[in-house]
Amino acid sequence: MMHNAATRPEQSWLSWFFRGLLILGALIIFARLAELQVIKGAYFRSLAEGNRIRHVPIVAARGKILDRNGVVIVDNTPVKKTAKFDPLEGYTKIDAGDAPENEVITEWKREYVYGEVFGHITGYLNEVDANEVNKVDVSCPQKGSRPLGSSVGRVGLEQYYDCTLRGIDGEELVEVDTMGNRIRTLGRKQPIPGTDVKTSLDYKLQRKLAESMKDVAGVSVVSTPDGEVLAMYSAPSFDPNVFIDQDNEAIGELLIDENLPMFNRAIAGTYHPGSIYKIVTVAAAVNEGTIDEDYTYVDTGRITIDEFEYRNWYLTQYGGVEGEINVVRAFARSTDTFFYEIGDKLGAEKLAEWSKKYGLDKPTGLDLPGEVSGLVPSPEWKKAVKGERWFLGNTYHMAIGQGDLAVTPLENHRLAMSVANGGSICSLGLAKESSCTFLGLEDTSMELLKKGMKAACDPGGTGSPFFDFEPDVACKTGTAETGREDETHAWFSVYGPIDEPKYVVTVLVEKGGEGSKVAAPIAREVMDFIFHP
Repeated sequence: MMHNAATRPEQSWLSWFFRGLLILGALIIFARLAELQVIKGAYFRSLAEGNRIRHVPIVAARGKILDRNGVVIVDNTPVKKTAKFDPLEGYTKIDAGDAPENEVITEWKREYVYGEVFGHITGYLNEVDANEVNKVDVSCPQKGSRPLGSSVGRVGLEQYYDCTLRGIDGEELVEVDTMGNRIRTLGRKQPIPGTDVKTSLDYKLQRKLAESMKDVAGVSVVSTPDGEVLAMYSAPSFDPNVFIDQDNEAIGELLIDENLPMFNRAIAGTYHPGSIYKIVTVAAAVNEGTIDEDYTYVDTGRITIDEFEYRNWYLTQYGGVEGEINVVRAFARSTDTFFYEIGDKLGAEKLAEWSKKYGLDKPTGLDLPGEVSGLVPSPEWKKAVKGERWFLGNTYHMAIGQGDLAVTPLENHRLAMSVANGGSICSLGLAKESSCTFLGLEDTSMELLKKGMKAACDPGGTGSPFFDFEPDVACKTGTAETGREDETHAWFSVYGPIDEPKYVVTVLVEKGGEGSKVAAPIAREVMDFIFHP
């Protein structure tokens, strides 16, 4: 077909195809632009802002721990830091050096002012573990979750009062460029420090306990008769600062030390209470009507049951006998045969019942984590646990604080407290109020116990280091067997002044020997410090 100038050329299908493709592509581009700018504009804008704004937490200072007079036991040392940014790694905190003041962040390093003197009481700080990261403590949800790298209280007051001591972290907002360089500080939210914890402790007395126990393993504790703990030391101890300094070598040595310096013997160690337990035996026997104030016993040095012989310490060590004695004399001389006899009259079930009344099967309520309970055996317990029946010898042993009976040093300390305060069992407190429950003892039993403990500290009693002590005090010695020949724990409890008791002191020396020869001199040193500074 011929075409002239007036004839309109035909459009090929291929050209229309390409035009369609161009139009479709343009529509797709416009749609994508609309999605990015209109529909998702705010989202991408926030991503861009996030890429150039860094959130730097500012760790809050923990509350201080103070003694009863406001002396700082645990403090915080300021540490000046600044944030160094990296486009990929985020940020790290480094020493501030010569950084401008507006870039400096003040954080805090924990300082245990007296080191090992208060180690078991204060506890220490350590980094959160995998199970704690980003978790909220249900006891203080308002303080938020724990970020990676933050610290948490471990044992002691640091753990028990962690919510109180812990502050609320602040935050710094910093704008950076694509290379991670700081452009400007957009704002800063200041942290809120934690709350101080004031204790009933006396730092001077605590230092004295540490000094007096430096060469032994054991426990010493000083309290008021109604449960305020004035000082408490478990020997050997540890310096919490090694955990703050991250001294791995020192930490490793603590963990493998066979003397167990990380073990708080005061709240977690259990021992036979020895003759201090005779407080329970006398109270139970009098209140159950088994004996009265006129009861007497003739000591011949031994009691023989079939082929078994149960001796008094005076016969074993010196070949002597006490003869006819009453309750006060038996208590002052700690005559084992006397207590075998009244233990037999009273019976194992009543001994167990009264042991529980005195709280020997439960924690003292001290505000430290990890406190354990003592063990009060009974015929039923022995049958269920050991598959054995109870013998008279078991009752004898229990009546003098031996056998399967086991208590913590604080539980034993409360026995002496109960005499000093007139017959109550009190919870113990470091930073919380204690509470007392009256045992309902008869006046006769309290008089006998008080006279017996006074006589123990008078000439002729077992508490010889206190024969010349002023003011008058009352005491009880204890020597507890360990199951190894010639190896005994040494106990001693004392309170005073007698007329108006203000202080109760208990000392335990592990495998130290006799209470009167080993623990009593330490108690005398402490009481001299209190009454004759």
